[in-house]
Amino acid sequence: QVQLVESGGGLVQAGGSLRLSCAGSGRTFGNYAMGWFRQGLGKEREFVAAINWSGGSALYADSAKGRFTISRGIAASTVYLQINSLKPEDTAIYYCAASRTFGATSESQYAYWGQGTQVTVSS
Repeated sequence: QVQLVESGGGLVQAGGSLRLSCAGSGRTFGNYAMGWFRQGLGKEREFVAAINWSGGSALYADSAKGRFTISRGIAASTVYLQINSLKPEDTAIYYCAASRTFGATSESQYAYWGQGTQVTVSS
């Protein structure tokens, strides 16, 4: 069993930055690839970025390239999502999730999910 807890969301002005964190626990957490998804109000949840178990490989949605950076802590128990130059359209609930497969972009490929953290970007 893997437990995930996100933090770091909040209200920020456009152009600002945030770093979201996802703390993982469970005996096998370090074996999982991790992903970040987001869901805006009235929208479907969408893939943002993924990182493999070692932190050595990352994958981004086209919409996330250039402003988003996914990383994994040294102990691999925490995954981060750095978001720069925030835009109002980045407003969403951001979720982290764990998958046995690196490179998974579909929700169905992720077995464990956190509760989400709200990011609100004001113009």
